Amino acid sequence: MTCPGATVFIIDDDPAVRDSLTLMIEQDGYTVKAFDSGEAFFSEYLPAFHGCAIVDIRMPGMDGMQFQEELCRRAILLPIIFLTAHGDIPKSVKTIKAGAMDFLTKPVTRSNLLSAVQAALQESERIRIQAARHLHAKSLLATLTERELQVTALAIAGHTNKEIARKLGISHRTIEIHKSKIMQKTGAVNLLELARIASDAGLLPNS
Repeated sequence: MTCPGATVFIIDDDPAVRDSLTLMIEQDGYTVKAFDSGEAFFSEYLPAFHGCAIVDIRMPGMDGMQFQEELCRRAILLPIIFLTAHGDIPKSVKTIKAGAMDFLTKPVTRSNLLSAVQAALQESERIRIQAARHLHAKSLLATLTERELQVTALAIAGHTNKEIARKLGISHRTIEIHKSKIMQKTGAVNLLELARIASDAGLLPNS
C-alpha cells in the first residue's frame, strides 16, 4: 500500500458508477470517499485531504476539466484520473497536459483502474514529501538575517570568501563568521548541503 492515510476520492454523478468503483478500490485495501459532483467535493474539502481523485469528465454543473481547473486555482495538489464514457484523443491529451495522471474510458477493467490508482497515489506521496521538504527548508532559511541570506546566495553560486567580501563591502573575517552562523542555523554540514536546502526552499533550480 502506498501513501499511508491516503484517500481515493471519486467524483461522478452516476451512483452506479460510484458504487462500482468504490467496491473495486476498497477491495484492494484503499480508503474511498465518493461525491456526486465537484461542487460537493469542494464543499467538504479539508487541507488534510490527500491521495488522488477519479473524476468523471462529463457531469452537470462543474465538469471534470472545470474541477481540474479549480484544483489548480486553489493550489490543491491532488493527482487526477479522468474516467469517461465519451473519451476522445484531443480531450485526453488536453487533460494530461493540464496535469492529469491518466485518462480511462468506461467500462474500465479492475486491473487498469487499480494500476492507475497505484500510480496516482505514488505521485501523491512524492508531492507530499516534496512539499514537506520545501516547508522545512523555508523554515531553516527564515532563521537567517538578510546579510546571511546574501552570503548564502553568493556562496552557493561558487564565489570565494574574498569575492563575497568584496561584493558586499565587508571583511573576509566577517564572511567567515556569517558562514559559521549560517551553517549552525541551517544544520548544513557543507556547502553542498546548504545548496540543497536552498534548492528545496525554491531559491535555486532543482539539481
